Amino acid sequence: MAGELDGKVAIVTGGAGGIGKATVDLFVAEGARVVVADVDTDAGESLCAKLGSAAVFRRVDMAQKGEVEALVDFAVERFGRLDVMFNNAGIACGAFPDFLDDTLEDFAKVVGVNLFGPMVGTQAAARAMKRQGGGGAILNNASIAGVLAGQAMMTYRASKAGLIHFSKSAAIDLARHGIRVNCLVPGHIRTPLSAFEEGSGADNLAQLSQEIDAIYLSNQPLKRRGCPEDVAQAALFLASDRAAQITGIALPVEGGVTTGDPVNHLADILEARSRVLGA
Repeated sequence: MAGELDGKVAIVTGGAGGIGKATVDLFVAEGARVVVADVDTDAGESLCAKLGSAAVFRRVDMAQKGEVEALVDFAVERFGRLDVMFNNAGIACGAFPDFLDDTLEDFAKVVGVNLFGPMVGTQAAARAMKRQGGGGAILNNASIAGVLAGQAMMTYRASKAGLIHFSKSAAIDLARHGIRVNCLVPGHIRTPLSAFEEGSGADNLAQLSQEIDAIYLSNQPLKRRGCPEDVAQAALFLASDRAAQITGIALPVEGGVTTGDPVNHLADILEARSRVLGA
């Protein structure tokens, strides 16, 4: 379908790169006017320059309540209304494989961007949507780390788990105003955040990427690394009128990672039995 967001106004936070940029590109292609919010001014302004009058950049630190509220006001003043709020911006925490070594020094910053910011963004957007008569779609971008318990990155996991629960609660609270709130749950998406490329050079980058891919795909039923456009397509669906009856969901975009264990343990057991017993 073409023109799925014709006449709609959207905000995409973290919109200058990765999943955010892919979503901005798609939303504009589908007829939306978009406010691109990010802390990367150069990338944000460059993107908007390519997209023309349909997109405008606004520098925003999602951990700052006043800046997030001003972002919503800016969108309404610039385009006259707000129909879609995509709280996509997120940051990772320190890479400590063992929780006992984690300093937790980045706790406030990570939770500020990943949870507090989307809460403020949801509230400010919902207030604007209510003032214009109700209706609208709010999307929050979580992660499989917020669904699956696991080792390492405890602050990140906690922030994303909190975001999923908040999104469901907000969906219940805001339904009376016709406002839908849904959550996206990406996993193993190929973005700079998941690349771990720091310190690598051009000579070993391809090998590093290949080895990291193998690790990511080890627990994923679909043996394909996701890309930002995959998440953008899911965001488009939830933002569009096609999802008019959908609210309060956490939509996985992760190749089946959260579905269950992809290992056929029975086959492994029978193979082990055969080796041991020689049958």
